[in-house]
Amino acid sequence: MKFTAPAWQSAVAELVAAEDRGDLCKALARAVGTVVHDDGTCLVAYRSQARPEVIHHTMTQRVAAHYIDRYLAGPYLLDPLYELALNAKRPGMFRFRDRSPDRFNVSAYYREYRLRTHLVDEADAVTPVADGLTLALVIGRRSSRFTPRELARLKGVGPVIHAAMGRIGRCLDPRVQADELHQRMLDCFEGFGGELLTAREREVAVLLLKGHSAKSVARELQISPATVTVHRKHLYAKLQVTSQAALFAYFLDAMTHLP
Repeated sequence: MKFTAPAWQSAVAELVAAEDRGDLCKALARAVGTVVHDDGTCLVAYRSQARPEVIHHTMTQRVAAHYIDRYLAGPYLLDPLYELALNAKRPGMFRFRDRSPDRFNVSAYYREYRLRTHLVDEADAVTPVADGLTLALVIGRRSSRFTPRELARLKGVGPVIHAAMGRIGRCLDPRVQADELHQRMLDCFEGFGGELLTAREREVAVLLLKGHSAKSVARELQISPATVTVHRKHLYAKLQVTSQAALFAYFLDAMTHLP
């Protein structure tokens, strides 16, 4: 049993003994590694008024450069984990693919950003620590998917993981300065398409970018799939794009050329 193994007990002892944020983060990553094999972890602070902040990671330099730098340039706004973290009311352990839109794996965001991380599976521990602040521990796998037994083990140690993340969260300064770049990106995102699109077309465009199918968009907006198809046709024509990949490129270009 993993939970009676000396490695796990030593990891828990290290978590208990850790006093500062750096030691806590390292101890948490090592503890998770005794429970399941991972190809890198990333602890991210999600705030409602600022861009995500990477607190700690165990990725290689090359992977981190893509995952972090490109992610923070704007694609995080399309990340299902971003939305999940901001809306979290209680701690939870989730499998990323179970919380993603139905067409996420064929979305332009997935192909142009997510796929390049080479992750084939991901488990996420989400811990709200204060109003407007949630920590998410991303546990990534590039070699194989998590088995049901591995996921059960992660959920089994969930209370330990969430307690450690809570301690880390309390080490963060709650007085975060207003992030003007985040606000400009958020305004650009919420006003995607500018004056070219109607409010409904903008809603459809954003949901398509997030990886929703026409049927899923219809459910989210409580309209018919046929109406979604009409809106998609119109917004593509107005933005002069012919595919979701081109729509994603339009989105990235808008993020890059913020006023």
